[in-house]
Amino acid sequence: MDFQKLDRLLNRFAERSVPGCACVIVKDGEPIYEGYAGYADVEARKPVYEHSIFRQASTTKLFTYVILMQLFEQGEFLLSDPLYTILPEWRSTEKFVTLPNGEVVVRPLDKPMTILDALTMACGMPYCMSPMGGSPVNPTLNGMNAVMAELCKDGRIPTLREQVREMSKVPVMFEPGTRWQYGFGSEIIGAVVEEVTGKTVRANMLERIIRPMEMEDTATLLDEEMYKRLVCNYTKKDGKIVKLPAEMDATLMVGSVPEGSRANLNASCRDFARFMGMLANGGRYKDRQFLGRKTIDLMRTNYLNEDQLRDFHNTYLAGYGYGLGVRTLMDKAAGNHNGSLGAFGWTGGSGIWSEADPSENVAIVYMHNMMPNEEEYHHLRLRTVAYGCLE
Repeated sequence: MDFQKLDRLLNRFAERSVPGCACVIVKDGEPIYEGYAGYADVEARKPVYEHSIFRQASTTKLFTYVILMQLFEQGEFLLSDPLYTILPEWRSTEKFVTLPNGEVVVRPLDKPMTILDALTMACGMPYCMSPMGGSPVNPTLNGMNAVMAELCKDGRIPTLREQVREMSKVPVMFEPGTRWQYGFGSEIIGAVVEEVTGKTVRANMLERIIRPMEMEDTATLLDEEMYKRLVCNYTKKDGKIVKLPAEMDATLMVGSVPEGSRANLNASCRDFARFMGMLANGGRYKDRQFLGRKTIDLMRTNYLNEDQLRDFHNTYLAGYGYGLGVRTLMDKAAGNHNGSLGAFGWTGGSGIWSEADPSENVAIVYMHNMMPNEEEYHHLRLRTVAYGCLE
């Protein structure tokens, strides 16, 4: 296969629009392409290379969802089970309702929130992971903000279970299962994992994925050696790439946060491509089956109805639906997507893009760390060129 076009694209990105970037493509469980361009630290002229570590942000969720589906395969629960059967505090959840006269009132749910509602981002809990200033207009977000302000008083870092338990007291935005709202569902799923296994999400990630998949450049908390390989985080100011304050990384180091706090992955492009390659390969890496092929097919099935698809739609996600924690390609023409129907993955807010294509047994992972990440410009071009290089 000829990847010269992909090499040129990465170099163009690094020269014009990002500090540095990486891309790894895996086919049949083995890397067939690795490309690195630009700098992990522009000021120090430190290049991006195969062991550079990137902040994963929301692509962390993919680990959590795979672990949840491993537990599903073990018969620990059904996706249709009420959430309160595992997280009792969610038994009395209520919702906000807007009356015809515009008045907002609180009402009981028509039916209990299910594990599936949380897994498909249909639980009505937008993101609020740290206290925000002011009073948000959205009443659910306003309530979540108040809860987080109390939990994080005096700089305290709460555990995931504390966050999920307190959030259960806030009425949700809508009847669960009726709309789609990106947000707190993945944290709820993390709490389900912790309750079922009796271990933190961090411990589950380490024991179930990171160690057995030999991901030596991946961790939820970094030691000093790994931190030296973490790419610097950048933004743009007046058209120039500027390094973000180092204080933003204060919670990335070993010992900086409680073990039970919300986990965020840091990983090399090569490591994360190995994980996505496992999903493209029917759940198998080397001689170990991490997840069943048919379970992966379930994950990449669209779960959204017409109303929810309208909530989900934007130009970046055109052509995709949403499955069990992942976007999944439903319409190649709508998305101008030259890959395969059923290709699935997710995006990380710092510039990560990942997709697994089981029909071709191919996984593509791209990474940069910049905020805003300019994802539509970079990711859709990368996707087009990468798939175009495959025979």
